[in-house]
Amino acid sequence: MRLRLQFLFLAAGLAYSQQTTITVLATTDMHGNLYPIDYVTDQPAARGLARMATLIRAAEAENPNHLLIDCGDTIQGTPLEYAYQDFVRTGAGPLGLKPGARLAHDPMMLAMNRLGYEAMTLGNHEFNFGLKNLDKARSDARFPWLSANTTVAPGGKERPFAAYIVKTVGGVKVAVIGITTPAIPGWEKPENIGSYRFLSPVDVLRKTVAELRAREHPDLIVVAAHTGLGRNLDTGRLQDPAENAVYDMAVGVPDVDAIVFGHSHSQLEGRSVGNVLLAQPKNWAISLARVDFTLERKAGAGWSVTEKKSRLIPVTAQTAAAEDILAIAKPYHELAERYLNTPVAESPSPLSAALGRVEDVAIVDAVQEAQLFYSKADVSFTAAFNPAVRVPQGQATVRQIAALYPYDNELYVVEGDGKMVKDALENAARYYLGCQGARCAQTPLINRDVAGFNYDMAEGVDYEIDLTRPEGDRIRNLRWHGRPLAADQKLRIAVNNYRAAGSAGYSMFVGAKVVWRGQEEIRDMIVHYYTDKKKLPAEAGNNWRVIPDEARKTLEREAQGEAGRPQLQ
Repeated sequence: MRLRLQFLFLAAGLAYSQQTTITVLATTDMHGNLYPIDYVTDQPAARGLARMATLIRAAEAENPNHLLIDCGDTIQGTPLEYAYQDFVRTGAGPLGLKPGARLAHDPMMLAMNRLGYEAMTLGNHEFNFGLKNLDKARSDARFPWLSANTTVAPGGKERPFAAYIVKTVGGVKVAVIGITTPAIPGWEKPENIGSYRFLSPVDVLRKTVAELRAREHPDLIVVAAHTGLGRNLDTGRLQDPAENAVYDMAVGVPDVDAIVFGHSHSQLEGRSVGNVLLAQPKNWAISLARVDFTLERKAGAGWSVTEKKSRLIPVTAQTAAAEDILAIAKPYHELAERYLNTPVAESPSPLSAALGRVEDVAIVDAVQEAQLFYSKADVSFTAAFNPAVRVPQGQATVRQIAALYPYDNELYVVEGDGKMVKDALENAARYYLGCQGARCAQTPLINRDVAGFNYDMAEGVDYEIDLTRPEGDRIRNLRWHGRPLAADQKLRIAVNNYRAAGSAGYSMFVGAKVVWRGQEEIRDMIVHYYTDKKKLPAEAGNNWRVIPDEARKTLEREAQGEAGRPQLQ
């Protein structure tokens, strides 16, 4: 009889067990990619929130128990957002264009409202246009902007950000915590961040999780982080940990269930660090992260996670754009097209950025020339931000010129010396892998741990990069005005605000005295410079080269294979 009763009680307990699946959908680093177009080529592109909307809605239809979140860097990046943000900031559109009465609200916020986003994490590029623009976009959102580690200094008047949201989805209490890269003060002008302060992600996350568990008792905790991984999970190599804290958060706060993240423009289908599942969708609304959590609850007990898995769902050329999102985007897109089609200058020959990261090319020299003109610096640094840029022979428009500099960076001049220049070039040369002998004729020679947009070239000096030498000792024949550049030679050095803050390993610029700051974004400087000059450079100055020749030829082949990729690499 006792055994029979025990069996009956066991059967009753099993009967009351319950299982459910909660789906978290996430985007990141959309950078104003709303319309499904490549504004550089003016051709349809497999990206953008209008196409992404179709994937989001399909995934939501598969599981009604879902949450949709974004990990930041949302209101800056495309001409569509730039034209609108310029209107908010100045009261007029770019180049004096009249935006019209329909552009009353931030286009990305309108689209995200329509799609039912539950939250967005604050990204560093949200500050690019200043606090007025940030507050306007934030007010246009019908969802909270999160950042647990962004605080307001005592006496500050800025609005604080919520640390997290808690939603009950399918009977499961789900918490989403926002974390923002703490490196923003080094990148932005003080007036662009006001009294906001940025704390250690790991310390704040640990404290926030403890507070959540005590107050809200969530069944599931997801971190939406605008900060990169910080470590190569295969090699263990560090990747700018000062601004990329996801790995450290997973190790330091192991009781969160998952971290969905962005900032670094990479992608990660799904990897676990201890018990923490990590996933990163591709930037520019190129892919959607889907994280599925299976939870189980037995009679008298709470929910517990029994399984979690993630995958990325890519936007393709066949992904239809949602008509309602296109309707939201249309007036903003039309303003952007009017701006981009404005004539600027003549190009005496076809120009291409395809090889801009492996040899000196005229299209990158065009940026250097404008920077040197406005800054009056001795040496100028810039990167080839998008190797897909092409400028045809003949009339060039804002479209081609603006494509050279897709970021809303500002130009600084710092007091430096010859050693600072050499150290910066050595840091940039990490973009290449070393080689010896026959190995120099074999691919790959591009270091995947260094993003291409972090490979800077210098103008104003001549130099060689010797790939047979170890990292940190590759720069050869560094010359200034035809003579060897002395380590103590005083120089005025032009760099963007991100480099001046030491991002991407350029720590040699940190603390250097800033003696000049541009009054507009570098992209606008370039447009204005060539509007006045009327002509782009015909050929490169060839002031730098990779050696040996076998390595340079190998890099050319490798770069040609990547030049058509739409992403910034």
